[in-house]
Amino acid sequence: MVGVVGDAKYENVRDPAPPTMYDSFMQNPRASAFLLLRTAGMASTVAPAVRQTIHDVAPNLPIVTITTQTQAIERRFSQERLFAQAYALFGGIALLLASVGLFGLMSYNVARRTAEMGIRMALGAPRIRVMRMVMTESLRLVAIGVVAGVAVALLAARFVATLVFGLSATDASTIVIATGVLVAVSALAAYLPARRASRVEPAIALRAE
Repeated sequence: MVGVVGDAKYENVRDPAPPTMYDSFMQNPRASAFLLLRTAGMASTVAPAVRQTIHDVAPNLPIVTITTQTQAIERRFSQERLFAQAYALFGGIALLLASVGLFGLMSYNVARRTAEMGIRMALGAPRIRVMRMVMTESLRLVAIGVVAGVAVALLAARFVATLVFGLSATDASTIVIATGVLVAVSALAAYLPARRASRVEPAIALRAE
């Protein structure tokens, strides 16, 4: 029987599938061989029967191990899974540190403008307009940072994709989630001090340092 089958990877999932030819064991006997068995139920339940059947047919044939394809694939991907978990942990820590730092920076930047907001309110500017102005300017800075950060992330993603098998170079969901978290943190960090400062009497705000 002669035919063509699909490509298959054996030793390394990163490398391309090597040129492979299958021949009959009877034509080219080897010291060891693998037997592939398709089962209708759980493979673990038929393992004893498989061992007994092979022993009945060839009593001198040693059976080294019986495993499923799923278990073999999981062993091949164990290192990849470890890398993915480590990257996810480091990414979460980086997102947390960025959120904390961004919250502190935005809060400080808005709080130091308390006197400016007091002047605007003393001149007749409505509180809601002052808050809207502060929020708009703060989020404009965040938008610039987000655009620059996404651009850098897309450039670095091609390098990260080579480290973990099957990772997309442009994972849109991850980028959207990280961006959404940073924007939400920035908006909250700008809103809280602006809201607090807008409720202070203009005379008191003018004396704030």
